[in-house]
Amino acid sequence: MGWIFILSLIVALGLVYRPLGDHMYRCYSGAKHTAVERGVYRLLGVRPDTEQRWGGYARALLAFSVVSVLFVYGMQRLQDKLLLSLGFDAVPDHIAWNTAISFVTNTNWQAYSGESTMGHLTQMAALAVQNFVSASAGMAVAIALVRGFARRGSDTIGNFWVDLVRGTLRILLPIAFVGALVLVAGGVVQNFTGPHSVETLVGGTQNLTGGPVAGQEVIKELGTNGGGFYNTNSAHPFENATAWTNWFEIFLILLIPICLTRTFGRMVGQVRQGHAILAVMSTLAIASVVLTNVFELAGDATVPQAVGAAMEGKDVRFGVANSATFAAATTLTSTGAVNSFHDSYTPFGGMMTLVNMMLGEVAPGGVGAGLYGMLILAVITVFVAGLMVGRTPEYLGKKIGAREIKLASLYFLVTPLLVLTGTAVAMGNAEGVKAMLNDGPHGFSEILYAFTSASNNNGSAFGGVTVNTPWYDVALGLCMVLGRFLPIIFVLALAGSLAAQKPVPESAGTLPTHRPQFVGLVVGVTVVLVALTFLPALALGPIAEGLL
Repeated sequence: MGWIFILSLIVALGLVYRPLGDHMYRCYSGAKHTAVERGVYRLLGVRPDTEQRWGGYARALLAFSVVSVLFVYGMQRLQDKLLLSLGFDAVPDHIAWNTAISFVTNTNWQAYSGESTMGHLTQMAALAVQNFVSASAGMAVAIALVRGFARRGSDTIGNFWVDLVRGTLRILLPIAFVGALVLVAGGVVQNFTGPHSVETLVGGTQNLTGGPVAGQEVIKELGTNGGGFYNTNSAHPFENATAWTNWFEIFLILLIPICLTRTFGRMVGQVRQGHAILAVMSTLAIASVVLTNVFELAGDATVPQAVGAAMEGKDVRFGVANSATFAAATTLTSTGAVNSFHDSYTPFGGMMTLVNMMLGEVAPGGVGAGLYGMLILAVITVFVAGLMVGRTPEYLGKKIGAREIKLASLYFLVTPLLVLTGTAVAMGNAEGVKAMLNDGPHGFSEILYAFTSASNNNGSAFGGVTVNTPWYDVALGLCMVLGRFLPIIFVLALAGSLAAQKPVPESAGTLPTHRPQFVGLVVGVTVVLVALTFLPALALGPIAEGLL
């Protein structure tokens, strides 16, 4: 019945696409500030009616992120002296560094077990807060780029603080509040209890920790963050209680990235342009979901064929199809939440989770990050198409010249450079190799997955690698920082360059960017760029394992 599960998701997303997309358009385009927002601006010392050039926008975002890292790091290091610590010690320095970077960059890579490491106050005031504001920062960058396409002869792209506050208060918080009530109704835990011992079926004991789980669970999915309250993430019944809460969590993961395409179309004054971008995202997403399900349901390995299903590492509550769909959704976006163990997937099923991230997480991608990543690919596509017909490429009335294509190319090159360099260094480093629990192609896939996840700000783990070591915490932390902020700087620079341009009138040689032809071109460019960049690495890992 997996197809009903997937079809119902598509229908539900279709129903909310227009109202939520239009709501976000009004949030980012309106001139009025609410009383609460004005109070926040006064507290921050911000003049909300003053717009910023791209450099000022970038500096504000970077300054906010630096302060956030210091705050999250400090709370972890002082945890044993804070309220609601549950008796847990201060978090070790290298794990605190990695966690602070992880949550501020919207990666939520976790080199720790949440239920035995983080107290309730740390979970709420440090980690959950970053789930909101890091997602809102990504949305702000996407909106800034859209303004670059929409504006004519302007030297400003908006105000970061206004975009951050509106994204948090007007979009994320209201949806998260309702979503948390839905999860509580479905059996997800929401309390302040500490650990208590229970007797297991085999006569042993296990400590179970309660906590404000539903409130963090909803924003972890809605904001495409992915950091779980428990070590087993969305496979834990306190986080994901039933099959229908599993459906609801996937719906939350896809909700804002999908609906932002409607917001994009409204802001540039051509709704059909948003439909074209949505069509590209949908084509890639549906192909990925179908292939992941096919590879997992086929169970193309000795043990799965013997027992009739690839159930290793999967929860019997969800089965193969619902687990595979969740895995595809969480890696097609920058969520990184898991309800099954990706390391136990079939070789080609596991490869699909890797490929999803290597695509740049643009189908539909993370909150904000998916839209601006896809728009970068659209810019590259019109440049390639322009070369084919021998004319200056244009997109939405803006010329794609030398400066614009250089910024787009630099954006695209950052992640492959981090992924491939990080993997190579780890494989050639004693500290990197000794953390591997497997050898051969599968062990290589585990290392490749770790650096792909960190560099793309995904946060999910293949498993099989002991990453809570000083070397991996530092190396992956650096990948998270560079993988988040270097692309953002290039996006904002591109936004500033586009906003300053005057509109270029359409001519007979202008490529229509709202038709199926353009959709197919963007899909082709996306797949070819990924294939040319990552195919050799995939051949050494999952492809080699699958052909053994």
